[in-house]
Amino acid sequence: MNRTGKNPSLLQALIPIVLLICMLFFNVLYFGDNTLNGANQIALTLGAAIAGIIAVRLGYSWTYVRKKIVLSIGSAMPSILILLLIGALAGTWMISGVVPAMICYGLKLFHPSIFLFATVVITAIVSLATGSSWSTVATIGIALVGIGKTFGLHEGIIAGAVISGSYFGDKMSPLSDTTNLAPAMAGTDLFTHIRYMAITTTPSMILCLLIFLVIGFNYDFQETSTDIPAVIKAIESRFTITPWLFLVPITLIVIIIKKVPPLPSILAGSLLGGLFAIIFQPHLIAEISGIHDNFFKASYITVMQAMYGHVSVVTQNGMVDELLSTSGMSGMLNTIWLIMAAMIFGGTMESAGMLVRITQSIIRFAKSTGSLVATTIATSIFFNITASDQYISIVVPGRMFADIYRKRGYKPELLSRTLEDGGTLTSVLIPWNTCGATQSKVLGVSTWTYLPYCFFNIINPFVSIAIARLNYKIRRYKDGEIPEKVDYDESRLDV
Repeated sequence: MNRTGKNPSLLQALIPIVLLICMLFFNVLYFGDNTLNGANQIALTLGAAIAGIIAVRLGYSWTYVRKKIVLSIGSAMPSILILLLIGALAGTWMISGVVPAMICYGLKLFHPSIFLFATVVITAIVSLATGSSWSTVATIGIALVGIGKTFGLHEGIIAGAVISGSYFGDKMSPLSDTTNLAPAMAGTDLFTHIRYMAITTTPSMILCLLIFLVIGFNYDFQETSTDIPAVIKAIESRFTITPWLFLVPITLIVIIIKKVPPLPSILAGSLLGGLFAIIFQPHLIAEISGIHDNFFKASYITVMQAMYGHVSVVTQNGMVDELLSTSGMSGMLNTIWLIMAAMIFGGTMESAGMLVRITQSIIRFAKSTGSLVATTIATSIFFNITASDQYISIVVPGRMFADIYRKRGYKPELLSRTLEDGGTLTSVLIPWNTCGATQSKVLGVSTWTYLPYCFFNIINPFVSIAIARLNYKIRRYKDGEIPEKVDYDESRLDV
């Protein structure tokens, strides 16, 4: 198995990228909103094929290229497993009445004008407490999208608010995997990293909240809003709505705060949702299963079906029917296909060093503090687009830039902050990235639709670059303090 070959030229490294961009452009042009149903997957696979041909011509064996592809797919397996369980959780939380209860109480408590502002704050708090944007989006986020649609808000704006708050909390939480990974790669400690991130994150979040406040107070709800009492009545006619249902999300949040890993946490939340469906919605279980004389059999079939397949609750309100429909694990298979195709492309590109070759050609243009930070952010975004994984967008640039930052006298927290500003936040904006594909599927809103409204995720990288250009609180080593090398905390790299 030949692991070595010639180094690719910049042109060779760019060929698969350019071809992929062209195919993605035509996919959007010809398929519109249906690009994620197969067109983008084929484009990524064909891009990988071109990259594979180039790798073999450079002297790398096909066996080695295939091994890199398998390793790349393997790195995405935790995300794929979480995605499947999120599908199951969405199903049981719907039939149990948890999500319908959130929608009902939310419609009664929120005023439409401040809903977007409140959405950002609520998701930020939950994500900060749990350290997981994925869990926040899959639980509270789904209900908030339902409430916002009932108010008549554009689904992209609602999803943008959910994602902005969720990724703020994820970025600043000491429980978050990426918040631990970035300082580990740069060579600093966790809480120094979090405190230093506040310099760029706080003004970005303030701007985000102000924008959503302005949108909320200027939105014409009279023209677009749905009859809210009718929506509440339709939901209450089909579900037993009680505050006891909130024990399910509260329990899940507590489990996550206790640092139970994501997979068992989400599975526990799914099973708890199924149990509450049996307790509080027995009439619905009988209706969905079609079995009225054997409650155990009806419960078993309904909970299983909610976890793996399509379940819908029909009311007299068409919009409510749309909210009360889930597709379980099977509904996530298209997204998993997309993630796997993206990881095939990333693994093939990585096998011949094409990704590193492109980024190395960019590094030499970084002269000032501002340009170095901008280059790091651009590199992280590049890996989010090409390698399709937010962890890679932190790890690879972290290793590439660590010595450059050190030699120029910058303390490691500048690099760790920049990796998060560029890598963590932009991953959800890429349709075929593990984050973008997942959040789009879970919220039921395409990435292209919510992207323009993810104000926090868009603003933060620019604020980071601006603060670096102004040299505001840029931490540098004093003379004689520069360490000889960056020490990686390998124990914190298992994400």
